[in-house]
Amino acid sequence: MSEARALLLSLEASLSSVLFGQERVIRELLATAVAGGHALLEGLPGLGKTLLAKAFAQASGLSYRRIQFTPDLLPADVTGTEILEGSGFVFRPGPLFAQVVLADEINRATPKTQSALLEAMQEGGVTVSGIRHPLPEPFLVLATQNPLELEGTYPLPEAQLDRFMTKIRVQAPPRAVWVRILSEEPASPQTVVGLDWAAAKADGAKVVVSQPILEAIANTAQLASEERHLRMGLSPRGAKAWLALARSLAYLAGRAHLDWEDLRSAALPALSHRLLLTEEAQFEGVQVESLLQDLLRRTMPK
Repeated sequence: MSEARALLLSLEASLSSVLFGQERVIRELLATAVAGGHALLEGLPGLGKTLLAKAFAQASGLSYRRIQFTPDLLPADVTGTEILEGSGFVFRPGPLFAQVVLADEINRATPKTQSALLEAMQEGGVTVSGIRHPLPEPFLVLATQNPLELEGTYPLPEAQLDRFMTKIRVQAPPRAVWVRILSEEPASPQTVVGLDWAAAKADGAKVVVSQPILEAIANTAQLASEERHLRMGLSPRGAKAWLALARSLAYLAGRAHLDWEDLRSAALPALSHRLLLTEEAQFEGVQVESLLQDLLRRTMPK
């Protein structure tokens, strides 16, 4: 066990004392952070998505800013803007300039404002008036999203969805956890001192991947491109995100080699928001999750 992994497990335990019964969600969030990606947390209101983001930043010792996305929010409200000061213009950074940025209810803002995150999430910087302003490292966007069935939501553009390494589904906890939620107050997260995210990312990238697993990923991408129910299959960036997340899950589990179970566990959070159904498939009631499971059955051993 490396020092970075030991500290990550301490961070996981700290977050579990704040958000009860969401061990899978916490593990997928940590794996996303280790892989250097961004996470989209989707679930109904009141399930603890915002609480998790705030606790993650506090327990990690990272700077944190929260942006409440609303229909009247403008791109400059997110990235920052230039103001006249003295004899020239000076850039005033927006709330995007933090190590952990919570884009709360991101799909309640217009697509124009949502697109303000594109460059930041892909390039790690913001360009204003031709001048690039780098963002702090590590840089992690945690966005919360209500299901599209709720009133007042806008679907995220395909380019925006693809910037998120994972889409993590936050579901209601089981009955036993409900009793704990009602009877206990969540503890304040304990800050994990000395966690080196760069070292953790380097360790995760060292997980060995066999040739059959690489071929299975390629076969899944090929089948997805041929699937009649999909209008958008798996891109190379999506395939790399799937592999990186699987590696991080294997690393957190203490395995030096990536196994098939790691790849299966990473498939839903890494791919479900990238495989986009045709209008006909949506009308027929086809579910992305079942379609993805069928693809995995055809490309992986049982």
